[in-house]
Amino acid sequence: MDTEPQDPVVVALSKLVPAGVDRGRLTRESGRQLRWVAAGRATPPVVLVSGAGEVGLDWAVVLPSLAEGSRVIAYDRAGLGASDAISRLTLDSQVRDLVALLDDVGPAVLVGHSWGGLLAQLAAFARPDQTLGLVLLDPFHEDSTAEVPLALRVSSNLLLNAIPVLKTLGLFDRIAANMGRTLAERCTDDLEIQASITEAYRASYRTFGQVTTIRAENRLANTCTREVRAARATSTAPDVPMRILTATRGKPAALRQRSGDLADQTAAVFARGVHVVVPDSGHYIHKDQPAAVVEAVGAVLAQVDRDTQ
Repeated sequence: MDTEPQDPVVVALSKLVPAGVDRGRLTRESGRQLRWVAAGRATPPVVLVSGAGEVGLDWAVVLPSLAEGSRVIAYDRAGLGASDAISRLTLDSQVRDLVALLDDVGPAVLVGHSWGGLLAQLAAFARPDQTLGLVLLDPFHEDSTAEVPLALRVSSNLLLNAIPVLKTLGLFDRIAANMGRTLAERCTDDLEIQASITEAYRASYRTFGQVTTIRAENRLANTCTREVRAARATSTAPDVPMRILTATRGKPAALRQRSGDLADQTAAVFARGVHVVVPDSGHYIHKDQPAAVVEAVGAVLAQVDRDTQ
């Protein structure tokens, strides 16, 4: 573990967390580095797994509150943020990286958003001994894509294909700055801290490789159905406390219904699974309704504490 004040993400998050933020690295194959940041001291650790194309900084809204009750670890997946790229990005490589992180810092509670929610489940299936609990925030499910309207699928694919062009033209930097500014405004009213968070977000997508990894991860979500179904069919869910939170805004009615049904199915796989519908929240529950996420993580941690007494 080393503290690197010059890291813009560490600098930004340290302004939100009074006790400070550490930076850690995990060495993977061929010397590839997986970067993570951590805040808080209490155990057990909580590992935050971001959505497709997103970085550890994406958890900035809830990280300070979570760090009050546990050691919270947010990592950048291969090719994103400060983590080195991998020669071939696959679903298996992403799960193996998360499992390696669990082996290094765990056992832990996994908190995953969207694509990260799926990765958290697969990591829990692979290493139940390192998984103390799960909180899934509007998680991606391979069987939900059929309910996505064709027009939305087409527009999403067009946007993904345009990302490298936007980066080459210098336009993606403006998009990143706007997204970073929106994130910052959800974190604090302090203009100086907002500027620091915005700069850290821009730094997370500064290179061409970082930006193209956004497209690569989203494409994984479109091609992983058979692989994920096989993993579900051959795996046993660990007997750990589990919460799955689903959003209520921003989805067509059919997709919202399908997502809810799949969330019920996912919760039923876990002996202590609970599905919670979060009122007035879009897909980014940890940004729209951060208190609901903090409450869910706290409930799981409380159950973990009872399990270990």
